[in-house]
Order: sequence, then C-alpha cells, then structure tokens
Amino acid sequence: MKLKKLQTKYLARKCEYFETIDSTQSEIYRRINSKIENGETVIANLQTNGNGTHGRKWYTDEGGSIAFSMYIETNCNIKKLDGITIEIAKIILEIFKEKYNIELSIKEPNDIVYNSKKIGGILTESKMSGEIVKYLVVGIGINTNKTKFNKEIKNIATSIKNEFNIEVDNFDFIAEFCNKFEKYIIQDKILPNVVGARCSVPTNGKLILILR
Repeated sequence: MKLKKLQTKYLARKCEYFETIDSTQSEIYRRINSKIENGETVIANLQTNGNGTHGRKWYTDEGGSIAFSMYIETNCNIKKLDGITIEIAKIILEIFKEKYNIELSIKEPNDIVYNSKKIGGILTESKMSGEIVKYLVVGIGINTNKTKFNKEIKNIATSIKNEFNIEVDNFDFIAEFCNKFEKYIIQDKILPNVVGARCSVPTNGKLILILR
C-alpha cells in the first residue's frame, strides 16, 4: 500500500497492510530472515498476538487503532541510540498536539498515557554486533479509535476516541510519524549512507536488545 501523505525517501516506502495478523513485529522478523528492504513497514488493523515489552501482549483486538512496525538499518554505535524510544514518544505527542490539539504524556520508558491510563506503547529492539547496532525494529501501538477494552485492561487503558471523542485518521498519522522520524534519524546521523537497499540479514548468534 502507499501512504498518501508520506514524504520520506525511505521509511515506509515499502509498506504492507494486513487486516489481521499475529503481530506486526513478528512479521518484520520473519522478513528479516529472508529479504527485507531498508525502511520496510508493516501495518495491521487487528493483531491476534501483538508484542509488548517484557513479553507482554499488546491488545488490538477490536480494530480501528494504530499498530505498525518498521525495519531500519543503522550500523552505528549503541551510544548513538541512547534515549531513542523517548524521542519516538515525543514525536507521537507532537503529532497529537499539532493535528488534534491533544495533550498526552510520556510514562518512561515507553508508554503514552492520559490521566494515568495507557493509550500507546513503543517497542524498540536492536540487533547488535559488539557495540554496533546493525538494525532497529520499531513497533508502535496506539489506541486511537478503539472503544471497548476487555476486563484485563479496562481500568488501566484508554483510547483517543473514548477520552476526546475524536476520530483519528490512522494512515495519515503513520505517514506523519514516518516523515518526522526520518528527519530525526537523518539529523542525528543514525542512518547509514545507503538508503533503500535490499539485504538479507542473519539473526542467529547475535544479541537483540530492547532500547529505552
């Protein structure tokens, strides 16, 4: 699929949408094991087994909310990526403020909250070779238009729709995130020189870290 308002050279230029999938994060790793394009992005309406941090499940069982993951080649020192998850959260908050005049908060290390209830989460994983980060897999889930929550999370989670009665255009939001995030990682010199190259990346024998 093509995101209409995408202005990147690289992030989400190759993008695939699934109505239902087990996990966008898991799908990116499946593609890493074969061939994947730098900046490749997977979006889903429903996830049956979405990934959260510490092995927790991320619920996107109703649909209508944001769930996507992207693959980013980096080849930079781990110190360069210190705090990248918080920077991602700041971009998300900035978009909600600019487009919808909504004030949300960050609960470190990786949650987006409103009135102490979770609205979104960020999962940033990396593949290491020594102190060099070879690539990132960034997963983002945001409860935008979701209105029903199961009993396990209804007291600790909420959505943009429930709190502000606003319908978010999820694809436009993802496009705007990619636009802003690409500018950040280019400015911070996180990206390698080669953009959009196809590659095959082995996953055996390397350490995966979850970044804060």
